[in-house]
Amino acid sequence: MSEFLNAIFSTHLPVLPVLLPLFTAAALLLMGDDGGEANHGGRLLQRRRLLSMASVLLGAVLAWRLMSEAAVGTLTVYPLGGWPAPFGIVLVIDRLSAMMLALTWTIAVPVLWYAAGGWDAHGRHFHTMFHFLLMGVSGAFVTGDLFNLFVFFEVLLIASYVLLVHGQGRERFKAGVHYVVLNLVASALFLVGLAIIYGVAGTLNMADLALRVAQLGPQEAALFKAGALVMLVVFGLKAAIVPLYLWLPGTYAAASAPVAAMFAIMTKVGVYSIIRVHAVILGEGAGHAALAAEPWLLPVGLVTIAMGVLGALAAHSLARLVSYLTVASVGTILAGIGLFTPAAMSAALYYMMHSTLVVAALFLLVELVASQRGAAGDRLQPAAPVAQPVLLGLMTLLGSASVAGLPPLPGFLGKLMILESSALTPAHVWVWSVVLVTSILTLVGLARAGSILFWNVLPPDGQPAQAGTSSRLTLATLGLLSLSLVLAVAASPLKRYTDATAAQLADRAAYAEAVLGPVGGAAAQTTRPYRAGEGEVILPAKGDTP
Repeated sequence: MSEFLNAIFSTHLPVLPVLLPLFTAAALLLMGDDGGEANHGGRLLQRRRLLSMASVLLGAVLAWRLMSEAAVGTLTVYPLGGWPAPFGIVLVIDRLSAMMLALTWTIAVPVLWYAAGGWDAHGRHFHTMFHFLLMGVSGAFVTGDLFNLFVFFEVLLIASYVLLVHGQGRERFKAGVHYVVLNLVASALFLVGLAIIYGVAGTLNMADLALRVAQLGPQEAALFKAGALVMLVVFGLKAAIVPLYLWLPGTYAAASAPVAAMFAIMTKVGVYSIIRVHAVILGEGAGHAALAAEPWLLPVGLVTIAMGVLGALAAHSLARLVSYLTVASVGTILAGIGLFTPAAMSAALYYMMHSTLVVAALFLLVELVASQRGAAGDRLQPAAPVAQPVLLGLMTLLGSASVAGLPPLPGFLGKLMILESSALTPAHVWVWSVVLVTSILTLVGLARAGSILFWNVLPPDGQPAQAGTSSRLTLATLGLLSLSLVLAVAASPLKRYTDATAAQLADRAAYAEAVLGPVGGAAAQTTRPYRAGEGEVILPAKGDTP
């Protein structure tokens, strides 16, 4: 039995991060209505929490197993329904997609643990929507087809619509309306971009596009670039880059703490899509359409950093401050990608891991602080002292120092890698100036917030609020902050991983050969995964039975 289960897991492992949350969400729905607040702590809610948590833990194990396989150079292709690419839809697990899966599910564990402390009882079907969100995010990271990317975008967006207004409230509803309208417009633009690309290239398979785009003539390439730039607008809206970032601060600040923490990975779906389309498909070797976004990505990234930090300086609440820091972190990642060198890509990927973890932790920390300040909440104004000034103060100091980029924390290492990778590029002066100046301004803004929250306090007018002192909530937040510290301790192996990831992304031929077969045609007729190493494709031997 164990051998059978192991064979199943080995064969179908690439699709399990998508199917697991789907089946979990379906099972949660079949369990019935949890009754919201009225059933807080009830047996049904406890069973839902147990099933949801078990599924997330299993998903994290699967994601890390995929990352361990990808770390040795394995590139796994899983044709859905046995249909070969490019005619069928394939899932592709390379180093980048495996890293993003591991990051997603690793964040999901402490965030769900935090939510089970009470937030999941503030509305209906929280756990169901949480797993649909995981399904959409995971699917976006593993798909090898642009139309399927659109489908998974819609899955995660529909789930995020419900999660955003979870717990209700005027501010959430207002932010939710803006969020839904903007994303519906973006979805329509996504389809326009897909139609243009398909009309020119005749395929939406990423590996096939990487081969065909190099063969396009000047006029066809210009039209292809137009479609890709339309999609850049869509991805830019998802990632919240200038000038498409204005929706994020209000939306993330209005969301409940665990939802905002989970949304930290959603901006990275937009960044991931930019990498796939503009750094891989339209990277070096794409003929007349090569580097279509090169004139835009670096300037936009630098301006996004500046606008995010300025927004953080002007923020009047801790939640909006962290939201603007999310925008600044996306700009930093985009600046690294926009340099279009393997070293800069590697640095950007390392910084992306750090920023996602620390921003998610800060969103949880915001609620811990706000719940202990009484009526003042997270507003940056003097209030009564918090119940846990030492613990929360140290956690805020740690998160702030990492976001600002103080040594020896991972934020410092990530920014240093980006600066070093830009040293030999024409834009190095701009990159160094913007990154260093905004890091100082970030530190100033966070120091101001910390002094108001923990030093400039009013005399206590009674017992401090105890709402945010739960050990469950504190441990979940500490867990995320600790994970960000692991990035500093394991910086050397992680840097080797991101270096190998950047090299693998640049090897378009190996990616296409793994997905399409050794001659760029249809892949072998088998539902077994294909394994590809560094430029080597391992296909089933002749006579093998599918």
